Amino acid sequence: MALDVTRAKRSRFSSSSQAPLTLDAETMRRMGYRAIDAVVDHLTQIRQHHVLNVKSGRDLQRVLGQPLPREPEAFDTLIGDLEQHVFQNITHHDHPRFFAFVPGPGNYAGALAELLTNGFNVFCGTWIGGAGASEIELITLEWLRRLVGFPAGARGVFLSGGSEAGLVAMATARNVKLGNDPTNAVVYCSDQTHKSLDRNLWLLGFQPQQVVRLPCDETWRLRPELLAARIAGDRAKGLRPFCVVVNAGTTNTGSVDPLNEVAEICRREDLWLHADGAYGAGAIFCEPGRKVLSGIEKVDSLGLDPHKWMFQPYSAGCVMVRNGYDLRRTFSYSAEYLKLIEESDEPNFCDYGIQLTRDFRALKLWFSLKIFGADAFEAAQCRGIELAETVAKTVVQQRWWELVSPPQLAVVTFRFRPPGLDQETLDALNREIVDTFNKTGYGMVIYTKLNEETVIRMCTINPRTLDAEIQQCLEKLDHIAKTLYREWVVTEPPASI
Repeated sequence: MALDVTRAKRSRFSSSSQAPLTLDAETMRRMGYRAIDAVVDHLTQIRQHHVLNVKSGRDLQRVLGQPLPREPEAFDTLIGDLEQHVFQNITHHDHPRFFAFVPGPGNYAGALAELLTNGFNVFCGTWIGGAGASEIELITLEWLRRLVGFPAGARGVFLSGGSEAGLVAMATARNVKLGNDPTNAVVYCSDQTHKSLDRNLWLLGFQPQQVVRLPCDETWRLRPELLAARIAGDRAKGLRPFCVVVNAGTTNTGSVDPLNEVAEICRREDLWLHADGAYGAGAIFCEPGRKVLSGIEKVDSLGLDPHKWMFQPYSAGCVMVRNGYDLRRTFSYSAEYLKLIEESDEPNFCDYGIQLTRDFRALKLWFSLKIFGADAFEAAQCRGIELAETVAKTVVQQRWWELVSPPQLAVVTFRFRPPGLDQETLDALNREIVDTFNKTGYGMVIYTKLNEETVIRMCTINPRTLDAEIQQCLEKLDHIAKTLYREWVVTEPPASI
């Protein structure tokens, strides 16, 4: 039976002259203004909210779970529900007192760029599909290329984040160095390298034993002498060393591997060198960062996340390859339905990565740099480094606290080590300190493992964090630590505690 479209129910937001899923201009503006007000209120009032807000799935289902709506609902009710039940039940990664993982401070200009690209429904997979958008992406990639120091022939692509950047880079390395045959091939990295590498290599057909994680030195950096020795040993066994992955800012400590020394080994051994700079490579905007990242210009591929230390809203990742031809020949393909786009001499970004259908991720970084200028990015990054140094200086002045790893690219780790506790108890105590602090809602930190010991870690890249907030967080951690110590160990605590 043919559908009688004349009997279809119309939305209360549509007039008889409007198509389905269409709103009139006045309604769209009213909704847009209300949504913008919600964002601005969030950004200007964020310090009034707890950092960590996580209800159970059962509680959220109780307030949000509803059948599929057949009729439209009131916009004001919807936005109110979102503000109350969704946006207040998240961990605010953009909160000035969020120091866990790698914060995503975001910025308002980037948020507006997201509104624009989604409002215009921009397709950025091909030149014919989005010429202007593709040109903006090319321009933004060129800015990054110059900051990194890659040659003019380098190419890149914006994508979802560090995991996808690593996958694209490893696929390119496999294609160039192995001809897509991973048999007996070996990849080398340090024991501090992000675990997404293992997943990416598994997706590309590698076995776990083909990934060699080498122990770091006392500063949690890859040891070039161990790397060179292992490569030689594996060659003697008939294996095929083909790639080294270095860290340009580890998650645990912010440490950067000795890029120049490892690059020389890779040049000598004809190995692909990939740098995971998802976090740390963003520091190329500031002088302290560029100094630490010396040698980054020598790698064959680089992953970096603008949604981390370039202050962009989620998600915004990027991969850059020193020889752009390597990237294109790895991912370019042909199909009858793509003949139209192949007739163009202009670049199609679908030829440089996994996605054919692509959104316009480059706009938010381009727009933010245009609104604020690169000098503001540099100042924001320097601020993050200063905050980490403040953490370190304060920690060493507090009784029974020790600095485990000094500030490196705005990451610092430390540990509460009072007397009279064995290793296992100290680890449990430091975990409890973190859990108790996070439950207060005032701030958020994490714990991790270094040298088989549990340590507390802070990442201070949000430029809006105040010195006073750093001090208050550390004072609260100290108070919690010593209170727990009294409860765990001391029956009658001495006055000096």
